Amino acid sequence: MGLPRPAGDAAELRKTLKPLLEKRRRARINESLSQLKGLILPLLGRENSRFSKLEKADILEMTVRFLQELPASPCPPEVPPPRNSYQEGYSACLARLTCLLPACGVLEPTVSARLLEHLRRRAGGDGPPSPAPPPAQAPAPSPPAPPGGPGLWRPW
Repeated sequence: MGLPRPAGDAAELRKTLKPLLEKRRRARINESLSQLKGLILPLLGRENSRFSKLEKADILEMTVRFLQELPASPCPPEVPPPRNSYQEGYSACLARLTCLLPACGVLEPTVSARLLEHLRRRAGGDGPPSPAPPPAQAPAPSPPAPPGGPGLWRPW
């Protein structure tokens, strides 16, 4: 068990800790100023290499000037609440499919048209207007059978 310390020990402890705390505080300030310099110089269109030895006051003045020149906006613009994000996303997806599906030629035109019509009905009639049916094309010839035989199916 330790003996109770006299009151002078606390004062002595503060005296020894004060320089250490001050050193840490200055290190934090210098680190923050360095980060601020790295952020503000590119925004002002200046090279870091030309301004490598800026004084702390210069960095702060440049930052203050930059912030003063920013357009003042008292409040951020209000974002309208989403009406029905699911329905809007579905409609946007359907609009893209309407353009892409016939153009890519993955499905036969009749199957593509039936699929798009089904998706429009599922959308509740809010989808884009139905395009004219694509012109009839001759079916593409099927690729030759792979040498592996009929037991191996490949989607391409």
